[in-house]
Amino acid sequence: MAKLPVISGADAIRAFERAGWVRRHQVGSHVTMEKDGMTATLSIPLHRELGRGLLRSLLRDADMTAKEFTDLL
Repeated sequence: MAKLPVISGADAIRAFERAGWVRRHQVGSHVTMEKDGMTATLSIPLHRELGRGLLRSLLRDADMTAKEFTDLL
């Protein structure tokens, strides 16, 4: 299993946008993202650092591997 880097919420959002996810709205410090053909909705906090567990959960919901995600960073 690939080790995930510690990144900010803004960096994660940019990487998911490169993967085809689209911002739908923002409430407070959380951005909601959706992608056509996916049933999951991603809720990404705009924190300076995202925990690795949260990032791994987002990747699981997005049906992406850690390698695919790090390539998009």
